[in-house]
Amino acid sequence: MTKKKLGVLASTAICGNDISSSVLYVSALSIGFAGQYAWITLLIVAVVLFLFRKIYGEVVGALPLNGGAYNALLNTTSKSTASLAATLTILSYMATAVISANEAMHYFHHVFTQLPIMMATVGLLLVFAVLTISGITESAKVAAGIFIFHLFSLSILALFIFIYLFQNGFSQFLENWNLPIGGSITMAIFLGFSASMLGISGFESSANFVEEQQPGVFRKTLLNMWVVVSIINPLMAFLALSLVPIPEIRSEYSTTLLSHMGSLSAGEWLSTLVSLDAVLVLSGAVLTSYIGVSGLLERMTLDRILPQFFLRKNKKGSSYRIIIMFFILSVSVLLITNGNVGVLAGVYTISFLSVMFLFGFGNILLKVRRAKLPRPETAKWLSVFVAIIAVIVALVGNILMEPQNENAPSNVNVFLSYFIPAIIFISVMLNRVAILRALLGVSIYIFNYIKNWFLQISSHLNNVINSINAQQFVYFAKRDNIAVLNKVMLYIKNNEHTKNLKIVHVIDPANEDESEFIASFKKVVEIIDEEYPEIDVEASIIEGKFGPELIKELSNKWNVPINFMFIASPGDHFLYKVEDLGGVRLII
Repeated sequence: MTKKKLGVLASTAICGNDISSSVLYVSALSIGFAGQYAWITLLIVAVVLFLFRKIYGEVVGALPLNGGAYNALLNTTSKSTASLAATLTILSYMATAVISANEAMHYFHHVFTQLPIMMATVGLLLVFAVLTISGITESAKVAAGIFIFHLFSLSILALFIFIYLFQNGFSQFLENWNLPIGGSITMAIFLGFSASMLGISGFESSANFVEEQQPGVFRKTLLNMWVVVSIINPLMAFLALSLVPIPEIRSEYSTTLLSHMGSLSAGEWLSTLVSLDAVLVLSGAVLTSYIGVSGLLERMTLDRILPQFFLRKNKKGSSYRIIIMFFILSVSVLLITNGNVGVLAGVYTISFLSVMFLFGFGNILLKVRRAKLPRPETAKWLSVFVAIIAVIVALVGNILMEPQNENAPSNVNVFLSYFIPAIIFISVMLNRVAILRALLGVSIYIFNYIKNWFLQISSHLNNVINSINAQQFVYFAKRDNIAVLNKVMLYIKNNEHTKNLKIVHVIDPANEDESEFIASFKKVVEIIDEEYPEIDVEASIIEGKFGPELIKELSNKWNVPINFMFIASPGDHFLYKVEDLGGVRLII
């Protein structure tokens, strides 16, 4: 079954909700830094975005695969460099999802004041996770509805503001225009432009799900997003300056400027409409994050940067494991920040601008290294350089920008606190085979070291055991009584550490021939030896007079300590005293 591709409206809506939702905050943000020149900085941003249309069109046209900047760098540099772009994109989507969901619930809280914001934010993230899992086609229908309602709401807002201005004049705009800037105009426009560049966040999203779009749709999404942003953002900033004094915008309405504009121009009904629109379009930005990150992570998984575990799809063709993982990550970030997601602004800003820079850099590499690839359009060298420089300027501006709250951390510090763990994780996954091989090598080295150490200990212990067992015991037997000899063997087996026993019979030369006894004696010793195979038993016949002198002589000759020599003499057990024999133990 062929998977249904997305058309122009659905594709534009998915990424358009993200980029067009910026109007809810970028007007106040740019006015906060650039004052009366905010609408000019937003027009400059529109020019920069126009240049990026060609840059994105060339790269994705030549490499029509999901992944955005990651895909561009993967095909022109190394996988590690591409993974840097992927990490930044993931962070951007994470921040977008959490901030948009939380801001949407703050707007909703203005309408329904009993709403628990934290729980509602988690619920919104869950709803769009489920919606994305249900399939991109179903998600696109919801996105299209939100996008159309958003454009309708903004059109109504603009219409009533123009009616209000035609009735009341542009005196407020002239008053704002003549306010002292509080510094140089150049610095105001520089900081305003840096802040205003957030107004195009979401432009990169279309490139992350281009494989789900019908042929020729991608370039149209770029055009549509550019038109929407170029008209709405400067216009709303201009209208805001025509309605509200700049000091009030900066102090009271930095987060609810458009709702306040609706209230001033037409009353509370329009303010409520704008608030509901904010809830929907910010929710649409959450949906954009899910769809964009799903396409990116699926591509990274296919490239074996992430485990193949994430490639599992459901019947709708959605990579549900990726979506579930992103949902868990987003909720964890929300809980870690305790709902104060304003600290994620640094992550959002620097990540997005870095992705835009890397995409421009990827365009240059594509021109140089993959010049033969066919492409539907080509960005001129000058426009690429101008666009990259503009992004660098905005990036520097956001890095240098002081946080509005004195106690808040800087953008760079917040960004690094999230970027460093993320890039470490991606680096580990990218180099996991090399890391596992290194761990294997270390394990083998440690094992061999321990093994050699244990072998040395084992060898030493064996030598000690063998030396103990090798000690020879000497037993003097007067008769060839097998029962007595068996008692001796049992004693030695149960009480002594030896494997070597010499059974000695002493022949007195003065006695008559004992050859018959000797043969019997040796036969009995052989039987004992066979009966106790674990002990080496040897029969020995010695000529001499049995007594302390002979025992001591044999002890020296055989190098056997005298206390290891045993004497048994049935009938005269105590014939020799222990002290006479140097401490020899007597055995019966």
